Amino acid sequence: MSPDFPWLTTLVAWPVLGALLLWFAPRALRPRARALALGIALVELVVAVLAFTAFDTADAGTVQLTETHQWIPAIGASYALGVDGVGLALIGMSVLIVPLVVLAAWREQGSSGGSSAGTSDALRRYLALAIVLEAFIVAVFAARDVFLFYVLFEAMLVPVYFMIGGFGGAGRRYAAVKFLLYSLAGGLIMLVGVIALYLQGPGGPDGFLTDKLTGVALDPTTEKWLFIAFFVAFAIKAPMFPVHTWLPDAAEQAPAGTSTLLVGILDKVGTFGMLTLCLPLFPNASRWAAPFVIVLAVVSILYGALLAIGQKDLMRLIAYTSVSHFGFIVLGIFAFTSTSVAGSSFYMVNHGLSTGALFLVAGFLVARRGSQQIADFGGLQKIVPVLAGLFLVAGLSALSLPGLSTFVSEFMVIVGTFARHPAAAVVATLGVVLAAIYVLWTYQRVFTGPPRDDLAAMPDARASERWAVGPLLVAMLVLGFVPGPALDLVRPPAGVTLEQVGVADLPADAHSAAEGSDQ
Repeated sequence: MSPDFPWLTTLVAWPVLGALLLWFAPRALRPRARALALGIALVELVVAVLAFTAFDTADAGTVQLTETHQWIPAIGASYALGVDGVGLALIGMSVLIVPLVVLAAWREQGSSGGSSAGTSDALRRYLALAIVLEAFIVAVFAARDVFLFYVLFEAMLVPVYFMIGGFGGAGRRYAAVKFLLYSLAGGLIMLVGVIALYLQGPGGPDGFLTDKLTGVALDPTTEKWLFIAFFVAFAIKAPMFPVHTWLPDAAEQAPAGTSTLLVGILDKVGTFGMLTLCLPLFPNASRWAAPFVIVLAVVSILYGALLAIGQKDLMRLIAYTSVSHFGFIVLGIFAFTSTSVAGSSFYMVNHGLSTGALFLVAGFLVARRGSQQIADFGGLQKIVPVLAGLFLVAGLSALSLPGLSTFVSEFMVIVGTFARHPAAAVVATLGVVLAAIYVLWTYQRVFTGPPRDDLAAMPDARASERWAVGPLLVAMLVLGFVPGPALDLVRPPAGVTLEQVGVADLPADAHSAAEGSDQ
């Protein structure tokens, strides 16, 4: 396929058009909203596959499929898109998960009256929001202009706010407002940094391009403040301790599909921003802040895991596991070795797969039981063996069982970090032990033991539910046993990042064990 074709613009424009079609669908098409949304999402997946064929994997460290057009010349903003291997991998993960969420969205009915017509309209609006969110997600992972990135960073909040506040549980309005306030606060801080960065740069009609701002000489104090402005926004989005508290409430109240999109995909914008903006734009400040960030990352790993163990609500439990997992991702980014950075990039993809599967299966269970309380389940292994198996595999991936994709990325993060920060790596390893506790204990409480009489009639996984979760489990297995192609995408950008930060990578023998993990 030709790399000159506007693949990225197509990936952005198609779901926008699809969302408009869903929102303003003729009355005759409204009962078929899910089939229409699924078709739109599958076409997006096909276009993404074609874009992959146009991408030169051998040169994954360079930005490809680029498009640059003047947007608002008066303020230096451009419509600039392009991806390296990391951006392409995250786009691929995103366009895979969205159609699965659409397929699983049979219960996202909102509060529209209860009539079949009202239910159909609610589902149609929900799916339209999910599809337009996909456009924003693709665009933000491809944005090569800082101002464009900021606009998309904020625009994503709108559909998510309505997906939580309009279609969630009893406390949905509180959760939606809390999510919005946290995100807006981080975004406003980032906006100050965006404006200040532009004033420090070369200016001109395309002065916000990341290529022009990378390498700009900044006063040390100014650079530190700019780094903090960007990092705070990304830490909230990630989410990291102590600015994570919006996530458990959002995950508890949001529909399962929304939680899948929010935690599995959207929150990666935080760690992606750290990797692609904080480090190359503020290399000296990144080195200065690294010890503090590493401490925060380790705290997030242990704090998230410990609180996950103590949760009584199934959705909140999964949310806290993600706080722990994002700690691993941030740890690898700021450990500044090629192995740890590549491992973090791969971890972003793998976390989306495993956490997405967990949220979807948990959503299926909650819909059947009418409760999210773990105590209201028990003995389901004999009643719904397929759902039990799906949850177990997704859970084993979350605890990084060898043979599943998360193991490769987590191993690379720990080994790469150990080469430069052994104490942090050793303490972070406790998170692996804690993960085994919260995953296996949750499985024991929900699925093992004598079957409960009040759950005896619970139906097992339907065909649509198996198709919604099955591809994620297959991807975990394939990337667990054959991670090489994915690592070919994320390794070269890791080397480029270290060069931009001005950190010399460690000798090959210092991290040879990690290099062997993907053979």
